[in-house]
Formats: sequence, structure tokens, C-alpha cells
Amino acid sequence: MTVSEGREAPDFKLDASTGKKIALKDLRGKWVVLYFYPKDDTPGCTREACSFRDNHKRLEALGAVVLGVSPDDLKAHDKFIAKYDLPFTLLADPEHTVSQDYGVWIEKNMYGKKIMGIERSTFLINPEGVIHKAWRKVKVEAHVDEVMDELKAAGAE
Repeated sequence: MTVSEGREAPDFKLDASTGKKIALKDLRGKWVVLYFYPKDDTPGCTREACSFRDNHKRLEALGAVVLGVSPDDLKAHDKFIAKYDLPFTLLADPEHTVSQDYGVWIEKNMYGKKIMGIERSTFLINPEGVIHKAWRKVKVEAHVDEVMDELKAAGAE
């Protein structure tokens, strides 16, 4: 299945920073901002997480649930959440299963060396479980504003 706008979002069930597992199907009826990032507590990922943190109340007011996904384990997520006071849930995808399902686990070129890693991406999933908008190769600056603008344009509230 190709993950693209207008298609059903791949379901998943992952360990969450809440201490439980979260399944996408359990969030039906809500807008979901599912963002994939490479690694906890790195410069770009920290800026992105803090931007979602700083706008979290506004996203909630639009009816959106924010979920961050990386290959990091729950212990790393717990440290990241505590260090930056993140008010949303982080999901652990150490086997890259969900990252592969969404097409964001890709080959990257790091200092001339080919490695596998997360392509920073965000998926806005509507209350019916359909991908409303997909952002690939996300640039952190002003990205959360793009997400909020898209939610508003879609009539989210």
C-alpha cells in the first residue's frame, strides 16, 4: 500500500510513553498529527518537539492529538519528555515497522556513508482514519504553523 493523501492511514499499535500501547484505530473520531523524527534529544528533533510543545494547547483546541514516533526506546523517550516538558505522547518504533509502513524509513547519506534512518515526516490523519495531508522532508521552522493552518482549513475544531 502506498501511503498518500486520500488513502487510509496504516494502522499500528506501539508502546507509548504513557506506559500503554496506542493503536491508531483507537483514535478514530479525532484528528491525529503523527510525526516521525530521527532521534530523541538531537538539535533538529528537539526544536521540532519543542515547537509542538509550545503549540500543543492550540493543536488540542483544534481537536488534534499529537503523536511523535522515533526508533528510540521508551527510556530515551522518558528522558526526552522530562528534559523538555513535552505534553504529548511519544511512540517507540525500534523495529521500524510503522516507519516502514509509512514509507519514512529510508536510505540516507550521512557524511558520504549510506545508512538507514527516518525521513522527518508528518501525517495529518482525519477523524475517519484517512491521510488528509502528508509532509515529507519536513523543515522544522514554521512546520507546526503549516499543520495548524491545514487543520483550520479542513474545518477542525
